[in-house]
Amino acid sequence: MKKLLLLLALVPFSGLNAQSWISQATGFTAASRGLDQIVALDANTVWAKAYDGSGAGAEVQEFTLTTNGGTTWTPGVINVGDPALGINNICPINSTTAWVSAVNPTDGSGSVVFKTSNGGATWDQQNPSAFTSSGSFVNFVHFFDANNGFAMGDPVGAPLEFEIWTTADGGDSWTQVPGANIPNPVNSTEYGLNGGNVVVGNTAWLVTNKGRILKSVDMGLTWTVSQAPLTDFGGAAQSGRLAFSDANNGCLLKTAGTTYTFYTTSNGGATWSTGSTFTGSHRLLSYIPGTTVIVGTSQAAPVGSSYSLNNGLAWTPIEADMQRGVSSFVNGSTGWCAGFSSDATTDGIFKFDGTLANPTFEADAAIEVYPNPANNFVTISSQLDSYDLSVTDLTGKTVLQQSLSGIENSVDVSSLSSGVYLFNINSDNKKETIKVIKN
Repeated sequence: MKKLLLLLALVPFSGLNAQSWISQATGFTAASRGLDQIVALDANTVWAKAYDGSGAGAEVQEFTLTTNGGTTWTPGVINVGDPALGINNICPINSTTAWVSAVNPTDGSGSVVFKTSNGGATWDQQNPSAFTSSGSFVNFVHFFDANNGFAMGDPVGAPLEFEIWTTADGGDSWTQVPGANIPNPVNSTEYGLNGGNVVVGNTAWLVTNKGRILKSVDMGLTWTVSQAPLTDFGGAAQSGRLAFSDANNGCLLKTAGTTYTFYTTSNGGATWSTGSTFTGSHRLLSYIPGTTVIVGTSQAAPVGSSYSLNNGLAWTPIEADMQRGVSSFVNGSTGWCAGFSSDATTDGIFKFDGTLANPTFEADAAIEVYPNPANNFVTISSQLDSYDLSVTDLTGKTVLQQSLSGIENSVDVSSLSSGVYLFNINSDNKKETIKVIKN
């Protein structure tokens, strides 16, 4: 049977030093309602999509919504006309308007896009002419604003082409993207996934079972493709999840059995860093938007949460005794993570209480350290007037410290043992950590 959903290592989040998570009630009367998607639009408005967390595997067509920062949550039903359909994703743009994509997870029938304009009280179908071909299978819908959006599905037709539709009138009418604007499937067995797709601003990344990433920078009108450093984003033997901080900077965590490999990109996923062993304990990753701060969470052992201030190079534990699910942040002090409801008035979601540091990516002060791997010397190239260099090993022990100035500096590392080191560079207006391998 076709694999529909990207495998999730469902993950948590918690307090940072004096910071903590505050329990809020999602309002579901059923116990063990989990959340597999949270969309925090601003400090007040947050939508979340529910799933059956009891283990029974029931199809759940439900959401919950807050418009006052989580003081109260109002649950609702996503009525897509057929209780057998699975809700792939929810895409809200404000407190009243949202879209969902849905499909029968067993046979792929009933691919639909529905819209609400009244906060989820009622839902109306948006795509009577789209996804009607034999073999149509919708994976994902996204709207950039009240008018412009796209929906993506598996390849159909002859020759096979990914089925992508766009709209410029809020979903009242849809236009199929020509095959010439979409990279061809690798073969007849490539398809998209119902989870793990990412949109930041006007840039969208869609993942496939062949480890490829379809990317659009123009709200779905044209697409390019790149190969990620894995063979399948949603397989049993290998899978992966993307996260992006902005249109250029992101990360990828690959899972292969019990091996976890971490990659970063600074060019929107066109190329990826050399993979390194993931040093975190929590493997569902989410960026504080526009920063190098990543939050890691987990509902499966080891439970708890952690954070990285340097784009995944080093991790600091937050807590390790609570289940925390998927997270979504507006900024470093406003965010939510998923839990499980006990009843209508107890638990289900947690709001962050505190402030995470907020270092940002700064392209105008790019720092390069080379060669990497290194033998005796490394060169540090930057546009910084002056900065402090602190080199630590993976245990956190400082092995080298220098104050440097000028565009290029040569650093002697010949006395260091073979291994992986973190080059921590600090100036008045920039902080960056670069991982260097010493041969």
